[in-house]
Amino acid sequence: MLLAIDVGNTESVVGLYALSDEDHDDADEAEPAGVGIGVENHPLRGLRYHWRLSSVPDRTPDEHAMLLTQLLDLEGLDIASTVSGIAICSSVPSMTTGLRQTAQRWFAKVPCVVVGPGVKSGMPILYDDPREVGPDRIANAVGAFRLYGGPSLVVDMGTATTFEAISAAGEYLGGAITPGVSISLESLFQHAAALRRVELVEPRNVIGRSTAESIQSGVLYGFAAQVDGLCRRIKGELGQQATVVATGGLAELIAPYTETVDHVEPWLTLEGLRVVYERNVGAGA
Repeated sequence: MLLAIDVGNTESVVGLYALSDEDHDDADEAEPAGVGIGVENHPLRGLRYHWRLSSVPDRTPDEHAMLLTQLLDLEGLDIASTVSGIAICSSVPSMTTGLRQTAQRWFAKVPCVVVGPGVKSGMPILYDDPREVGPDRIANAVGAFRLYGGPSLVVDMGTATTFEAISAAGEYLGGAITPGVSISLESLFQHAAALRRVELVEPRNVIGRSTAESIQSGVLYGFAAQVDGLCRRIKGELGQQATVVATGGLAELIAPYTETVDHVEPWLTLEGLRVVYERNVGAGA
């Protein structure tokens, strides 16, 4: 099975994919050992298990190996016999290095693809300098085009909120980057002594009747309006309708308040990683 790892600045997402018919059969028969996520009939092909973790930049290669082993062990899986391929995309250089060393030391016989320069994505990158495009943005674009075709837009709501535009021909056109929900709120609380952290739930009204409600309104409706505004402007430049796909840790919080998001795919980056792996190694490796 393919171990797909998406490392973000705040959180990392790990997924386990069936790569062959045998993997599909084994996964269908597997009984999850823990009370966690377990086996699901997920709409993304072959995704059997997934986990969301905090990103820790100074974690050593051995610590990465230990953590991955424990995650699979919670589901009753032996990592040595289960993992037949590894795919990694990372926005944190120190973690990229650590995970690459983990693969070299503990999974030396297992094919490993790290998304970056020299790796075949199968998608033309029309950025002025393609090397500037983050590997997660490439994986998102590849995953969205595989699932929904083009033209399409990806809105990834993580530490930053990124927008990726994909043409009808499957070309990565570029996009936009804005500060994300979490870092915007953190900056607000650090610089406004009278404001406190609140639970992000829907307020009674857009016009808040308390400080807590005002913050909730500003975050939920304000960031939703930002998504809608940028998506409409990008569609205007494309000159045609496009499917809008939201992903990232905060997508399920913000997307319900938008008007332009068509689909929410929490594991879109993992799907893109799977596609890139298969284009470089093969589906049955």
